[in-house]
Amino acid sequence: MSKTKITKDTEIEDLVKLIPDSVVYLMEQGIRCLRCGEPIWGTLESAAKEKGFNDKDIDKFVKDLNKMQ
Repeated sequence: MSKTKITKDTEIEDLVKLIPDSVVYLMEQGIRCLRCGEPIWGTLESAAKEKGFNDKDIDKFVKDLNKMQ
């Protein structure tokens, strides 16, 4: 079974299904509380930019998350 590549355009909901531990990782990075039940989370990029992260930070998140698979 091949891994699904995580990108900045991956929806947070899909990311959490693929990598349940991504919730803890993202919360440790300062990206919103994913367990709070927000109905729409958006993409990894939009969630990160909402918290003030830049493209370099987002690239690091993508790299780290792909390593978690």
